[in-house]
Amino acid sequence: MAAIREDPSTAALPPADRAMLDFAVKLTRTPWAMVEDDVAALRAVGFDDVAIHDVVQVVALFNYYNRLADGLGIDPEP
Repeated sequence: MAAIREDPSTAALPPADRAMLDFAVKLTRTPWAMVEDDVAALRAVGFDDVAIHDVVQVVALFNYYNRLADGLGIDPEP
């Protein structure tokens, strides 16, 4: 976990975890740049349509909550 927090791009992860993390980072930082190859990368390491859907839903939900909290000035640790 420390390696992921420090620099997610260099953390040693199994291929499926690496693909999922790279997908999540790209979807978070540059959602307009997502292309079919991003989904293909998940499929290449064993993700099926349901798992890909779940990844997108979780990433989207966390991004929504973070933006909601940031926009309203909610202190996550009062």
